[in-house]
Amino acid sequence: QAQLVEFGGGLVEPGGSLRLSCTGSDFSSARLAWFRQAPGKERELVAVIGDSAATHYADFVKARFTISRDNAKNTMYLQMNRLNSEDTAVYYCHACMAYTYLQSPCYGKTYWGQGTQVTVSS
Repeated sequence: QAQLVEFGGGLVEPGGSLRLSCTGSDFSSARLAWFRQAPGKERELVAVIGDSAATHYADFVKARFTISRDNAKNTMYLQMNRLNSEDTAVYYCHACMAYTYLQSPCYGKTYWGQGTQVTVSS
């Protein structure tokens, strides 16, 4: 059973960088994703990566964020560059254990991490 734990959140100045990590167990074949939720807003998809390492990004993070995975370490990463105040949110990792396409609905079990706070402020 997959259990997800995020690491790497914190306070960073505008223009800075952070790298989030998400570790789990038994998710080498899962579709993995990062979501975020800002205060007063709905949770939104940030980026997703399939078991073949294909990726998809939300328009608001393209060319700034990079999602990657290391199945040997059961770890997913989100490298975030050129951060701005609008990136302030709690970031969650997500695993979908059965899916067809990268952006198709998940039809298997899903798991969420507990979230890690990212605050961009001077």
